[in-house]
Amino acid sequence: MRPKIIAGNIYHVLNRGVDKRKIFLDESDYVRFIHDLFEFNDTSRVFNFGYFVKKSNSIAVGQRYIEKDKKPRKLLVEILAFCLMPNHYHLLIKPKIDTGASEFIKKLNGGYSQFFNNKYGRSGALFQGKYKAIPATKESHFIHLPYYIHMNPLDLKFPEWRNREINNYKEIMSFLENYRWSSFMDYIGKKNFPSVTQREFLNEFLGGPEQYKKDTIKWLKDIDLKQIDDLTLES
Repeated sequence: MRPKIIAGNIYHVLNRGVDKRKIFLDESDYVRFIHDLFEFNDTSRVFNFGYFVKKSNSIAVGQRYIEKDKKPRKLLVEILAFCLMPNHYHLLIKPKIDTGASEFIKKLNGGYSQFFNNKYGRSGALFQGKYKAIPATKESHFIHLPYYIHMNPLDLKFPEWRNREINNYKEIMSFLENYRWSSFMDYIGKKNFPSVTQREFLNEFLGGPEQYKKDTIKWLKDIDLKQIDDLTLES
């Protein structure tokens, strides 16, 4: 049962494709979803079908193609961190209002689903039921969740990371530093999709870009994922 979402609290959110199907089939799908993370995070109504992402780069994300003179957004949630995987996504969010999370995810999933179905000539649900969420209420949650969310892409090339069987940390870090579909790059000082996330809180907690890079390696060396099963949401 999903916990009651309360404004000001922080939540780890996950949603995956129906039947675990892929929800991102090419680079432009990832870029579109990241643009939607920005565009739909607004209490105002957003017209999903009137804009498109012109370029597959970080500069395009955060630019509005509907109304150039649109007023500044009033956020539904603070997006502290995110990571997109081929068949699911992770978010670490802080709702600004009690209904912020539900309104945001509804707009995000609905808008992206329509884009995806139109693009690929399919119909029906794209996401598997309601999103999963767990509150981050302890300091230990903040110690682990940003790292865990940002380490998920390692499953694509280095699945042994989950058993602490990494042989080449330099190669691991190079992969993470070049995986564009998460907020990791922005947290280590490499501008990627900076307009999507609100990073002040975690930057202060994590000690800034250089410290986060160092602590990422330490976390990978020390973590036993069985200790954080209640935070990961995949099961």
